[in-house]
Amino acid sequence: MKRPPVKGTRDFYPPDMARRNWIIDGWKKVSLRNGFEEYDGPIFEYLKMFQLKSGDEIAEQLFSLTDRGGRELALRPEITPTMARMINQQINALPKPIKWFSVPRLFRAERPQKGRLREFFQWNVDIIGVDDVLADAEIIFTTIDYLSSVGLTPRDIRVKISSRKLLACALTNIGIREKQLDPLYGLLDKYNKIPADTFEKMLPDQVPDSAAAKKIMDLMSATTLSEVPEIAGTNAEVDAAIQKLARLKDLLEQMGVWQFCDFYPSIVRGLAYYTGVVFEVYEFAQELRAIGGGGRYDNLLQDFGGPSVAATGMGMGDCVLGILLEEKGLLEKQLQKCQLDYFIACADKQYFQKVIEITAKLRRTGKAANFAYKPIGLSKQLKQASAQGAKECIIIGSEIESGRLVVKDMATGEQKTTELDNLLK
Repeated sequence: MKRPPVKGTRDFYPPDMARRNWIIDGWKKVSLRNGFEEYDGPIFEYLKMFQLKSGDEIAEQLFSLTDRGGRELALRPEITPTMARMINQQINALPKPIKWFSVPRLFRAERPQKGRLREFFQWNVDIIGVDDVLADAEIIFTTIDYLSSVGLTPRDIRVKISSRKLLACALTNIGIREKQLDPLYGLLDKYNKIPADTFEKMLPDQVPDSAAAKKIMDLMSATTLSEVPEIAGTNAEVDAAIQKLARLKDLLEQMGVWQFCDFYPSIVRGLAYYTGVVFEVYEFAQELRAIGGGGRYDNLLQDFGGPSVAATGMGMGDCVLGILLEEKGLLEKQLQKCQLDYFIACADKQYFQKVIEITAKLRRTGKAANFAYKPIGLSKQLKQASAQGAKECIIIGSEIESGRLVVKDMATGEQKTTELDNLLK
C-alpha cells in the first residue's frame, strides 16, 4: 500500500537531500569561520524542562511520551534548553566565552502550513559568558554572514531589531504592571503576524485603559529609537536600553552589515526566556514567516539550576529559508551537482571484470568512480556517464591487454590513450 509521509514531515529523495545538505553545510561553514564549535544533545528530554522554560507557544507544541519507567519525556522542539543543561553540567570546566553552534532535528506538534512543519532542521548559534552588546552584534553578524554568502542582499531580507528590556521599561512607564508583562508579550508578538485591526481589537482585553492602549499602538508602529521616549516617557532604565541599542547599531555598522538591519520595537519574540536585545529576520516583502531570530537570555542558565551567566543566540529553520532561496532562484544555481571523476565503460563485454577491478582501484585512490552494472552497449554506457555528471569516461577495450586504456573528456569529447599505471598514480 502506498502511503505518504506523516503530515508535516518530509521524505528526502536524493535531490532533496542534496538541497538539505547544501543548506546545512553552509550553516556549518559560516559557524566555524565565525569561531563557533559544534555540539549536539539527545533528541528527547524531560517534558517538564520544556514546559517550564520555553513559553506557552512551545509548550503547546510538544510531542510528548511516557517511557517504560513512567518518566514523562518530549521530543525536542528547540535545543536552547538542552544547551543550557549541558553547559550547567560542566560550567566550571568550560573555557569562557563559550561559542557553540548546532544543527538539530526538531519537532513541533502544530498545524503544518507554508514554511512551518512538524519536523525540521534548525541552525543555532550561541555565545555564553559575554555580558556586552558586542556578543549580540556577533550573533547578528554571523546570521547575516550566512544569508549574504548564499546571495541574499539588503533588498531581499531585513533584520528587525528590538529589545525586551527597552519594551519592558517603556510598558512600565505607560502604566503596565510587571505581572501583566508576560501575557502582554504574547499578544505583542502577534503584531506583525495578524491584521492591524485585529490586533487593535484584541489589545483592550489585555490593556483596558484606552490611553495606555493608544500609547502601545504608537510604540508598536515606531521605526526609530528617538520615538520611544516621546511615546512612553523616559527614565534611567529606558535611557540605558536605548544606549545599548545605539551601540549595537554602531557595532553592526563597523562590521559592515547594518544596511541589512532596522529598528522595530514590535519585535518581541514569543519565547519566555528573552531578557534583552531581540531580533527577527524577514524576507523584504514579508510574505513569508520569519526566516530566523534570537536574542539575549541572561537568566536561562540560572533558571536551570546553574549560575547567573550572560547569554545570547539565534535560531534559523530550514523550511522558510529553503522557500526563499528557491523563490529567488538561488538554490538550484548554487547547488553542487552530483559529479563523478570517472565513469568506467567497456567496449566489449569480455572486459567487464576489468571494469570492476579498475573502478575499485580508482575509488581506493580517493576518486569518485562508477560503472554500468550490466555490460550494455558502449553508447548507452556513455549516456549513463553523461547523466551521472562524469568528468571523464574511461573506456576499456583491447588496449587493456597491454596495460593501456582510452580516456574521453565528457565536456569536449576529446579522447586520448594513456597507461593504466599513470592513471592510478
